[in-house]
Amino acid sequence: MQVYGLCRSLPVAVDCFYEGENMLAINPDECIDCGVCEPECPADAIYPDISLKDSIAAQWEEINREFSQKWPNITEARQDDVPEDANDWDGVGNKFNEHFSPNPGKGD
Repeated sequence: MQVYGLCRSLPVAVDCFYEGENMLAINPDECIDCGVCEPECPADAIYPDISLKDSIAAQWEEINREFSQKWPNITEARQDDVPEDANDWDGVGNKFNEHFSPNPGKGD
């Protein structure tokens, strides 16, 4: 599983989610590919690796690996995790390139 875009949902099957300021990263070495998170992401930003082109999957795997090593682990959804303007961002293109923040989130 890879976060492909900016997702802020947190269904936890294993503790493989890491919190950035405006995105979650999935550690690809910890993810068990159970698929639980995929339908839970309201922005449809989580995809199985096999559903992406190899070059795109490799790019997102590296992004997820890099930031899951830098950001704090998050294991529980918090009420304030979902931004009030989340629906406004749904479907906005090129979010990663134009709005991604490398800053860490608060974690647990």
